Amino acid sequence: MLPLNAGAAWPPLAKPRAPPPLPGVLAVGERVVCDYCGKPAEKTTGRVVYPHLPKLAEKIIYRCVPCRAHVGCHPGTDQPLGRLANAELRKAKMAAHEAFDPIWRGKPKGARGEAYGWLSRELGVDRSDCHIGMFDVAMCQRVVAVCSASPLQESSRG
Repeated sequence: MLPLNAGAAWPPLAKPRAPPPLPGVLAVGERVVCDYCGKPAEKTTGRVVYPHLPKLAEKIIYRCVPCRAHVGCHPGTDQPLGRLANAELRKAKMAAHEAFDPIWRGKPKGARGEAYGWLSRELGVDRSDCHIGMFDVAMCQRVVAVCSASPLQESSRG
């Protein structure tokens, strides 16, 4: 998987630093930068981005208005769930989750981690880099293809 700015650290940062220990995790004081234009993202709430969805009103969201890209944060934090995504990438991520999540949902504790381990092997990526929130459109399409062809997907439906 190549990020939009190939060779750039993820998440793109306003100042150089070592990569975070987990995808999407920022150190205190660092800014989220848009992958599309390279400018700092604006920190806002769901009240602004999703005014029609009251349940998201208090959710923290980073957005880049010119690029129409945004990303939500882990509950109760300002740590991004992944990379900023425009409409095309958001659609691809939703499709990837729709294909992947049934493999682990409703299973015993630990099944999600095991499923991501399986997915990382199928995609040929390091487990620490296997997070749908960090994927680009092409990698999300690969997730859909791999999961759709998997016997694990079939067993999750029945």
